[in-house]
Amino acid sequence: MKRFVYALVAFLTFITVVVSGCGASQTAAPSGSTGAGQSLAIKVGASPVPHAEILNFVKDNLATQAGLDLQIVEFTDYVQPNLALKDAQIDANFFQHVPYMEDFGKERGIDMVAVTKVHIEPLGIYSRKVKSLTEVPEKGLTAIPNDATNAGRALLLLANNNLLQLKQGVGVAATVQDITGNSKDLEIKELEAAQLPRALDDVSIAVINGNYALESDLKPSQDALALESAKDNPYANVLAVLRGRENDPPVQTLAKLLNSPEVKQFIDDKYQGAVIPAF
Repeated sequence: MKRFVYALVAFLTFITVVVSGCGASQTAAPSGSTGAGQSLAIKVGASPVPHAEILNFVKDNLATQAGLDLQIVEFTDYVQPNLALKDAQIDANFFQHVPYMEDFGKERGIDMVAVTKVHIEPLGIYSRKVKSLTEVPEKGLTAIPNDATNAGRALLLLANNNLLQLKQGVGVAATVQDITGNSKDLEIKELEAAQLPRALDDVSIAVINGNYALESDLKPSQDALALESAKDNPYANVLAVLRGRENDPPVQTLAKLLNSPEVKQFIDDKYQGAVIPAF
């Protein structure tokens, strides 16, 4: 009888262990997939304005229904979001356009891809010292971004507004060495893009990226002396990931939400033309 009882206890213990093991294997879903009742998780690095604002709209209004656990990490420059992506501190970033992404990737050895276009932030010419471009003084100090792609955009914007002449055909690849005419003998000073709004008190004019203008309470549609055209603009800001991650379910889910009618309406309503949907 005792042998029967011991055998029964041993059998029941075995069954309990097996059932517990099966239960554990069912709840441990691999990263980036959805187990029962679990959300897709993604951590995205973004500039505070407008990128993080757009992501927070998605998080507050769309993500839960789509089964997406969206975490947002804010960065205040154009370097750290890509380095954090390389180091796997974040899964994606949302702050840059493709020309910048490609230049940065070549320079730093980071193979990134754009998943989807989201919006355009027109570059603008701003000043606290003059009210029109005709008032820009001789030898006026002119600040532009110091990264290659945005510097080229800035020089082209200055040329399109008759403040400079550039070597024919150079386009947005322009550098200061490509200036062929400078009737006002403007002094070009290259600064980190994030520093440009703070330099406004010290320069005649500054060419400022749209997100940094908005962060500094500048209203591009009202305060800019000139704005880059949005038509056929190749500088749409994108959701970017390391190559090989572009088809991950959380990435694709976020891309669809960022291109949704709700996000388009949010951008139009909140930014009133200072930020333009690119989808």
